[in-house]
Order: sequence, then structure tokens, then C-alpha cells
Amino acid sequence: MMRFHKACHRFSLSPLCHLSPPSPSPASSLLLLPKLSGFSTLSTRRCVRVRRFSENPLTTVMASRSASRLRSLASACSGGAEDGGGTSNGSLSASATATEDDELAIGTGYRLPPPEIRDIVDAPPVPALSFSPHRDKILFLKRRALPPLADLARPEEKLAGVRIDGYCNTRSRMSFYTGLGIHQLLPDGTLSPEKEITGIPDGGKINFVTWSNDGKHLAFSIRVDENGNSSKPVVWVADVETGVARPLFNSQDIFLNAIFESFVWIDNSTLLVSTIPSSRGEPPKKPLVPSGPKTLSNETKTVVQVRTFQDLLKDEYDADLFDYYASSQLVLASLDGTVKEVGVPAVYTSLDPSTDHKYLLVSSLHRPYSFIVPCGRFPKKVEVWTTDGRFVRQLCDLPLAEDIPIASNSVRKGMRSINWRADKPSTLYWAETQDGGDAKMEVSPRDIVYMQSAEPLAGEEPEVLHKLDLRYGGISWCDDTLALVYESWYKTRRTRTWVISPGSNDVSPRILFDRSSEDVYSDPGSTMLRRTDAGTYVIAKIKKENDEGTYVLLNGSGATPQGNVPFLDLFDINTGNKERIWESDKEKYFETVVALMSDQKEGDLKMEELKILTSKESKTENTQYSLQLWPDRKVQQITNFPHPYPQLASLQKEMIRYQRKDGVQLTATLYLPPGYDPSKDGPLPCLFWSYPGEFKSKDAAGQVRGSPNEFAGIGSTSALLWLARRFAILSGPTIPIIGEGDEEANDRYVEQLVASAEAAVEEVVRRGVADRSKIAVGGHSYGAFMTANLLAHAPHLFACGIARSGAYNRTLTPFGFQNEDRTLWEATNVYVEMSPFMSANKIKKPILLIHGEEDNNPGTLTMQSDRFFNALKGHGALCRLVVLPHESHGYSARESIMHVLWETDRWLQKYCVPNTSDADTSPDQSKEGSDSADKVSTGTGGGNPEFGEHEVHSKLRRSLLW
Repeated sequence: MMRFHKACHRFSLSPLCHLSPPSPSPASSLLLLPKLSGFSTLSTRRCVRVRRFSENPLTTVMASRSASRLRSLASACSGGAEDGGGTSNGSLSASATATEDDELAIGTGYRLPPPEIRDIVDAPPVPALSFSPHRDKILFLKRRALPPLADLARPEEKLAGVRIDGYCNTRSRMSFYTGLGIHQLLPDGTLSPEKEITGIPDGGKINFVTWSNDGKHLAFSIRVDENGNSSKPVVWVADVETGVARPLFNSQDIFLNAIFESFVWIDNSTLLVSTIPSSRGEPPKKPLVPSGPKTLSNETKTVVQVRTFQDLLKDEYDADLFDYYASSQLVLASLDGTVKEVGVPAVYTSLDPSTDHKYLLVSSLHRPYSFIVPCGRFPKKVEVWTTDGRFVRQLCDLPLAEDIPIASNSVRKGMRSINWRADKPSTLYWAETQDGGDAKMEVSPRDIVYMQSAEPLAGEEPEVLHKLDLRYGGISWCDDTLALVYESWYKTRRTRTWVISPGSNDVSPRILFDRSSEDVYSDPGSTMLRRTDAGTYVIAKIKKENDEGTYVLLNGSGATPQGNVPFLDLFDINTGNKERIWESDKEKYFETVVALMSDQKEGDLKMEELKILTSKESKTENTQYSLQLWPDRKVQQITNFPHPYPQLASLQKEMIRYQRKDGVQLTATLYLPPGYDPSKDGPLPCLFWSYPGEFKSKDAAGQVRGSPNEFAGIGSTSALLWLARRFAILSGPTIPIIGEGDEEANDRYVEQLVASAEAAVEEVVRRGVADRSKIAVGGHSYGAFMTANLLAHAPHLFACGIARSGAYNRTLTPFGFQNEDRTLWEATNVYVEMSPFMSANKIKKPILLIHGEEDNNPGTLTMQSDRFFNALKGHGALCRLVVLPHESHGYSARESIMHVLWETDRWLQKYCVPNTSDADTSPDQSKEGSDSADKVSTGTGGGNPEFGEHEVHSKLRRSLLW
């Protein structure tokens, strides 16, 4: 499904943000999450292995052992999967079907799901879109679907929470675009014919696409294939008018270093680029003989509690390697070919030009590094330079931050969130904690926000802008008379918005909104932003004819008991009066305001000249985008994307409401296959897919979130794919875990989890759409944790379970998990009772465990599934464990995803649908590739030593086949 990603603020598109396909981490805020497609002729380099335990506790079938199992811990900072093309030449073997004998089903090689699922996943994705700064052009960024496993299998370094492709000197597994096309947005709302950006090398992999501030040029990086690897990226620029692209640098030896910051526009003709230092030699070599033992010491008795971060530095060699790959030389490059080096090589992590483009805010990391926290906590310098590279002053040099408390809202000591004011030249602002960063410390104020010019006069102290008793959450700027300051506190769910006058010390700050973040019904919406001449975004003031009031636009989700009805309000910032000037259709469609498109750059926007970009979709119609123009509210549709999966165009969707036995109102989205009639067809097998959430109040937990009219977007591993297999899908049934007052939510986790699941199951059975004996439960990450707990504590509800990339033993995450910030020693009973590992002896229903071999998510180390499987097997449970080679917390490669779907479909057909002979898959339908995939070796016997658990402090040391 086509969606815009909003940049810088959740309510505004920014054409200045980097247009690079995002990673699974939450760093990217602008682009669509690509579905990447393609196959490689390179066969899988690692043998795959299945660990399974069924009715015979003495039988274990396995494939060949995979290589190189001692790996470092993984972090949460990997990039998206890299795309590629070609066709398979053996990486997918001839596939068994769900109806075949178990032994055949556990053969080696990757499998394919039935064609009705495969066709949906392989559907080509629509392009990503970006508007030009003046909103008169739309850039189409073309992409492919799923990448081949060979791309994920490329060597990578795991250093300080970052995964690095050393050959390219980029983050590993980066997605990319395959082409760029520009459309003029015509006055009638239609698009001109596409102007393709030419000159890009064949097969070029495009990243980091950015507009110049005047919209006349694009900058981006390109990699090309070299001997099976991608080359180091080179910066290119394209003339928007002619569509011709060329390298930025005349020299062919200047390469982009894209580990952290890539490049930024300094002005309309100059870029500041992070390059690989020309003096850099070969990577440091690992000493054959260590210089001494690895030692960690706490003789100072410092309290240091950290979560289970992964991909950390292990030794000094790793630290040297991190410096080698992450260090950049900054280069000023003009479009006319002029090049100038500025500064010295360093690990630069952020480059931010001031609003007037006179100064740079430059952040860099330096030693001493840490072996227990990722690079985001390393010592950091923040400096002010002029844009020609002259050092002005150092704002701060923050020390290593290993001791940030684990409690929610705890932060780093010292200056943080340092930024330029969006509405004023060369003016900095930042926050400083007054509680030492410890959320458990009671102090008032808790945070102070300061402001200061880039080059203050001698003796000039920072100005106190505002004092806060909650945790600072950012500022939306307008001008010297208006800015909004945000603060919040997770424990109480309280959130407040303050109105301040930055240029008037005699105007007292006042609270605009003070509410619970959980109470979606009371959410007033977010202020919409307009673009300035400098390319920044500020609060848009609206001028009404013959009215001197100060009006802003509030863009809200419009949560109601009937579902979300998004709105746009004209809000008087002084009186609090508001007028609803736009609202989504309620009956059939779901519409949202995506961005403000009015091109007025200075002063108040006239109400009669208002122009907004909206999206529109329905249960069966995919998202399209339109312009709406005031005063006559004329609508101009500008996109006409085809339905991504027409075979499911007539699926049935309903948002259902029901009640838990303790009175909490619950909701879920019920999907039924096209053409299904319960009166004729009877109850269906049902897949229950969810993810628990924590709340402080029953009322908030019972509120409806989402819309019954939203289009059913189906991702590559979505539960909705089984609509094509005639399953009912109960998607996102709410599982609220509530802790009111002094009670913590997890104190009654199991009780509330089971009660929520019981209510959902009873509802679909009551409706006659689900067969009580044919309901499967599944989830990913914390949803996998939920799945295992439900099979342990509510076995009467489900026929089987599917748990992907979960954590099952909370004693392995002793310093908190999810939103639990008590330690194992503070809440021992909670940790033990919540852990399905401790209840492995109670799980009697079939459970399928899936995990990425390279999971880098804190808390979900791959060994969680390994140890849980061994515990289940030790009690004779019917279970199966599949570990996907090279995959992280989310799965990317086409081979992996197709195999995950095959495994899931086999599990559902075998253990949820009672008569597996009814499965409509034939052996021929699930074949792709050759039969020459990795061969299987089998063995029997309980407690096979080849499946012994490796007691190492890293992820699971096996590649397993689903």
C-alpha cells in the first residue's frame, strides 16, 4: 500500500530529508518502507537446518552444521535489506507441500508457499514519492520488491551497535532505488508525463536522495556492482529541469562514507559531504596473538544497569575497526567542481546547517569507547563551525554514558536535543536535565530549555527559555511571539503542551493542553507546519478575513468509539475556540491530511488560499492522494495507483467490539475471505494475530483505535495473506495489560492476557465465523512472547501457535524489557511468572518457533528460541524451530520470507485445519529452482549432542530451516 512518510514532524512532509530507503530501526521518517524483490544466482552459502520435535521424543532430524557460530552480540541498528535482481539458480529447492510426510517436509533447501500467497508477496511495489520544495513537482523513486539472500549474506562488521558493509563503507543491508522520475504537478491537479533522470549507470543503486532548497537540483549516492559486491558510493547530482545526472566530484577517487551522516546541502549550489579519508589505508588486522585478557572492572562500585544490547565492541581491535570505517573527512563540494576539505578526519555523526546557512552544528564521537553500550552513548562533542569550515566554539563534550538508568524517561546527563531554531537565524536551543538523568529522582524543575546565539558575545550566558517538571519532548517554532513546548511522563502517561513567546520575557508561559497520552479521544491534534524560504518548517499561522485572532491548524486522528475520523481544525491559540474546516468521510472512506501544500513562504497564510494534500482509501480501495483547495474545497486527485492484490479486492473487513470479563472494552479487526458467507460456508479456521500493550487505566485501554474503513495493507509476512487460503483473520485484537494506580501492568500480565484472548475467541465463535477447534495464535517479537504464554496458560483456546523472533525467558533480560523498568531482582516473581520458558512443561499444543540468526533487537537474542525449544523438547512438546540464516529481527530476503510463509502455511494446514488432505497445494505448485540445494543428514536419539546448547554470550549458533 502506498503511503507517505512524514518528515521532521509527524504532520508535515519535508523535501529536505534524506530520501533513502529506511532500515527496521525507527531512524527513517520520510519514505515508504520498501518491499524489495529479486533473486540471486548465488546459492546459499550456509547450510540450513531444522530442529523439530514431534510426537516421537526420540526423533530429531537435522541438516548439515553451519559454519562460524561464534558471533558477537547484535544491536538494534541494522539497515534495511539491500535489493537485487536476477533469477534463482538453486537457492530455492524443489518444495514439499503441507500434505507431505513429515520427513520430506524437513528436507533441506528453501521452500515456496502456495501460489495464491506467493503471487501477493511478489506483486511489484508502487514507487515512493517526494514533493519538491515548492510543491510543484513530484519525484517518483522506483524500487523492487524482496532482495535475494545473497545480499544479506555479504560479510558485515558488527561494531558498537552498527552493522557495516566494509566493502561499500556503508551500513550493511541498505535498501536502494533503481530509478528516478519527475512529474510536474499541473494546475488542474494532473501529472505531466514522466521525465526520467538520465545518466545513471545501468544497475545503479540509488540512496540518500535530497532536493536542493530551491528545488533545481537533486543529490543522491550511487553504487554499482563490482565482482558480486556493491562499490563504494559516489555522490551524484541531477539537474531537475533537464533530468541529466552526473557525478558531483571530478575525481573518481572520492567516495561517500555513509556510516553516519552522508551529506547536506549548505546552499543551493554547495554540499558538505562525509567522505572516506584519502589517506586511509587497509583495515587494521586482527592480532594473531592477543595482547592480554579481556577485562571488565567495576572497582569503583558504580551502578551500571544496561539492557541486552547487541553488536557491541568486543575488544581494542573492534574499536580500531570502528574508527577505521566510521571516520570521515568532510569536504565542501560545489556544483561547479570546486572541492575543499574542512576539519580533520573524525567520527562525524551529524551535520546540521543553521537556518541562515552561515553556521554548522557538528557532532562527533571519540574515545574512550565502551564494550557494554552502543555508539549512541559514546563520548560526544558538539561544535559550531562556520559553513566554510572555521571552528567557532565547542558547545559540549559529553562523557561516556554507560550509567543511564533503565527507568522510563531517564536520559543522558548534560546538553541534549541541541538544534537550530527553525524560525530565527543562527540561534541554538537545547535541554539540560536537572535530575541527573534519573527518572526516579524527584526534583523540580526536571528539565530546563536554553537558547543562545551561535556566536555569543563574551560573557553572554544562555537564556532560560522554559522550565519543565516532566521530561522535555521538543519544540515547534513559529516566530518570536509563538512556540509550543512539549513535555511528557511515561509512568503517569501525562503529556503537556506549553505556549511560550520566545521573544518576550514579560509574557508568561501557559499550558495549552494537559492530558493523558493514552486518552486518544481527547487528542486535539498536532499543529501543521509551513515551509520557510530557508527550507525549515514552522507552525503555520492562518489569517481569517476581518479577524485579528491568532489561528493555527490542528491535524488530528479523530479517535471516536466508532473508529478514527481524522479532522483539520482552525484553532484560536489565544481563546481555545476551534472550527472544524475538514473531516474525513465516515461511511465508506478513511481520509487523512498528509501535508500543507500552500506555497506562501512568509507571513500568515490566507484561509481562502489554503491548499492541503489528503489521502483517501476504503476497505477495498487502496490509498490515493488528492489536493484540496479553498475556498470552494475543490478536490484534485493526483495519483491512480492500481490495486496491489486484486485477488483480495473484495475481502470483508469489520471492526468488532466485545468485552473482557473484568469489564474492559476490547476491539479487533475481523477479516473474512472474498465471497465468504457464514450462513452457507459455516465457520472457518481462524488465525489470531496480536501484540499486547500496557495501559494505566481501563477507560483508556477500552478506547477504539484505528478505522473500519482503512485499506487492508498486506505486508510480505502479514497474517492477512491467509485470507487467500480461506482463513478468517482476527487482526490486532487488543490485549491491554493494565496497571492502575500504584500497580504495575505486568503484576497481572498472565491473568489479563488470558482474559483478553478468551474474550476475543468467544466473540468470533459467537459470530459463527470461526470454528472453536480451529483457531491458531501467532505474533512477532512481543507478540511471539504472547503466543507462547497463551499456549502455556490458555491451551483450551488454540489449536496451535506460531511465534516469530520472540523472547521467552525474562531472566535473560534482567535489567528490563519492553516497558518493564524494574529489574529481575526488584520483581523476581513477575519475571518468572511472565516467562513461558518457566512454563514449558505446560505447553501441549503444537508451536512453531521462527527466529533470524542475526537478530539484533535488544532482548530477543536468537538463543531465546534455541533454549525455549530445548525446554519444550525436554518435556515432549510438539514443536519446531527454524532459524533463518543472515536474517535479523525482521525478515528481508525473498528466500527467507517465502520459506517463512511455507512453514507457516504447513503448520496451519497440519495443526489448525484438521484434514490436511484438503490442502489445495500440489508438489508442482511449490517448486522453484533446482533440487541441488543442501543435502540433509538425519539422526535419531533423545538429547542428540549435536543439538547441545552452546553456552556462549552470543546469538544462537545454528542455521535452521523452517
